[in-house]
Amino acid sequence: MLAGLLATAGATHFIVPRVYDDIVPSRLPGDQRTWTYASGVAELACAAAIAVPKTRRAGAFATAALFAAVFPANVKMAYDWRHGPQPWRAVVFGRLPLQAPLIGWALKVAKDADGR
Repeated sequence: MLAGLLATAGATHFIVPRVYDDIVPSRLPGDQRTWTYASGVAELACAAAIAVPKTRRAGAFATAALFAAVFPANVKMAYDWRHGPQPWRAVVFGRLPLQAPLIGWALKVAKDADGR
């Protein structure tokens, strides 16, 4: 399931990149679209690694790191939408605490891949 989530999210970086461009923190050097595509590739690579038993453990650890690395983009999105319409504010602020269980899920996949 985690691989499917990552594959879907990664694909959307290429299907609707503007959504992701808008949440790239401005402090990052370079073009927003480059970061959007790079994070999409990272998600697709993590999905592929998790899908293959031989690389599942490494892929799951990479996924946990990726989930932590993209957290600043989620914070930026929440900040940008702090005055937006209520349904969207609830969504973007609700995403923030979900990052911890996603990281936990990835770590559990890594642990299970070890057979422990």
